[in-house]
Amino acid sequence: MSWNRGASLTMCTAMTPRALAPLPLLLALLGGGAAAQTATPAGVPPEEIGSWRLSCVADRMTDRADCQLRHRDPVERASGAGGSSLLLEVQDRGGRLVPVVVARDLTLEGAQRGLLALTGTAQLRFPPNRLHEMPCTLEGRSLVCLPKPEDQARAAEELPAAGSALVRMVGFGSGSDRAEPVELRLDRTRDALARYRARVPEGSVPAAAAPSGLSLPELMLRFQRLFGN
Repeated sequence: MSWNRGASLTMCTAMTPRALAPLPLLLALLGGGAAAQTATPAGVPPEEIGSWRLSCVADRMTDRADCQLRHRDPVERASGAGGSSLLLEVQDRGGRLVPVVVARDLTLEGAQRGLLALTGTAQLRFPPNRLHEMPCTLEGRSLVCLPKPEDQARAAEELPAAGSALVRMVGFGSGSDRAEPVELRLDRTRDALARYRARVPEGSVPAAAAPSGLSLPELMLRFQRLFGN
């Protein structure tokens, strides 16, 4: 069967949930590249700092601390035991501590989160500042939504003094741009950032893998070739 790129674009814009049924299997094809950060083993107890939770584990081969700093409350809880919650995290991006929205280690049950990587945006606002539009992508098996490069400095500057964060997910498989945002109260953020930086010195975090750049039609084409239909 031949594949017409123009027709594929038309088909994908009109996809119904039934038509998107193969997408859980597409996630199995997206394992290339490093994850945003390696998940901390469950046995390592987190450190509570105000509204934040810091979890770290030391790599005995490199003596590098692998840490995750996340808000204690999820933006959106996983729908089932095998799903991935949406979380507000802080990550080192080019030496800046930047707020990001993530869903880690997507599974086949997390296909809806995978759709956000292709069509989704996280809207983040630290009132009274204006909002950040944060396009979503896949880094390894994790959904990552982060500020645009030109906005990362502003996001990093606003975060320490913010008293709250408003988060809204927009895109296929999520809400609309008129949905009520989730409000997360922020407490002791400066202390949490300082604690994270003490564990993870500037310049010690490897650069994140580049996004795959595949569009939904291209992913569907890869899926079709794999199964020969």
